[in-house]
Amino acid sequence: MPKPRLILFSDLDGTLLDHDSYDWSPAKPALARLAAGEIPVVLNSSKTAGEIRAIREELGNSAPFIVENGAAVIIPANYFGPGPEQVQSFGASRDEVLALLAECRAEGFQFRSFSDMSPAELAGHSSLSEAEAVMAKDRAGTEPLLWEGDEDSLAEFRQKLSEHNCRLVQGGRFLHAMGTFDKADGVRFLLGKYRERHPVERVIAVALGDSPNDQHMLEEADIAVIVRGEQSESVSLPSQSRAIRSIKTGPAGWNECVLNLLIEYGY
Repeated sequence: MPKPRLILFSDLDGTLLDHDSYDWSPAKPALARLAAGEIPVVLNSSKTAGEIRAIREELGNSAPFIVENGAAVIIPANYFGPGPEQVQSFGASRDEVLALLAECRAEGFQFRSFSDMSPAELAGHSSLSEAEAVMAKDRAGTEPLLWEGDEDSLAEFRQKLSEHNCRLVQGGRFLHAMGTFDKADGVRFLLGKYRERHPVERVIAVALGDSPNDQHMLEEADIAVIVRGEQSESVSLPSQSRAIRSIKTGPAGWNECVLNLLIEYGY
């Protein structure tokens, strides 16, 4: 019986990248095995296109990628067939989100978002360099923020966003104001593309994440890997999928679980 075709969808911060240092080196053995097996690793993160492009270059990654919690899918040129790079967008634009946040601030809600911060200030909150913070501020469909109000006003803030077809998602460090899309939209879109490309093969989707904003992505996959981290206990095990929790944290946990799956499926 032929091996199934595996497609990995992975969060970055706290999952493939260490939460504090952004180091991915503990995952090198699994990444090398994935490359040898020609298994794509689709990065699916709250990070911007510029940030993910830089990480893909560092990793030697050539697969499509999903930016800003599902705001857009970017397919490299000539990936699924001849043609230029393609961008598929979902939901509200960042300009629409910022306009809504301006209304919220005028009503007294207290927060500080990326658009309010200088690169130096953002670097201080995130452990990014100032150059990396510039890329993080260049956004297309979402706006991360630090909440400065109390819990009661946070609930009212969430309600205000929902009344305008937007929502607030907890990431690894920041809350993310965004449209009604999420990481699962990009997964569904790309899985359709991969299944069209490999119509006679069994395609198995593996998703790896560590925080609540990965929940829907994990639920969309055939195999869900919850990587141990600061918020991983808040992530529910998807009932319709095979679900695994890593013992180790961050990229070490990512590496451990991916290697076990590759051995299981004969790679």
